[in-house]
Amino acid sequence: MSRGKAISVKIPTARVIKALETKLAELETNWANQEANEAKYQKAYEKHKKELIAYAVKNISKAENFRTSYRSWNNNLNIDFDLTVNEKDFPQEPERDFEQLHIHTYREMKEEISNAIRILKMTDEEVVNTSTYNAVARYL
Repeated sequence: MSRGKAISVKIPTARVIKALETKLAELETNWANQEANEAKYQKAYEKHKKELIAYAVKNISKAENFRTSYRSWNNNLNIDFDLTVNEKDFPQEPERDFEQLHIHTYREMKEEISNAIRILKMTDEEVVNTSTYNAVARYL
């Protein structure tokens, strides 16, 4: 199966630089807001856990397959059971509406985007060729 012909485009260098600068600013904003977003998510997740407990307690009479484990050395009782849930009543788990970045990923992306911007600003070429664009396209 053939892949067809390669796409050959010429994009103005200034436009690519502007797009990379915008992406770099967005990356830095996301990194700055990540801690606050994660705290907001954790608060919603804690609320969800409380809703799950309330749901389980309310429906414990419908539970099946009880398993218990008692640890006498620390007076700890663990009770595990299966519960068939009703989708309409079951609390929905919150989702992160932001991308979680680890410090090393953030630093790598920031460095690569910054390097691409510096290199593109040094060129006299008016357009970016396809191979150069492919190198930075994952950030755009």
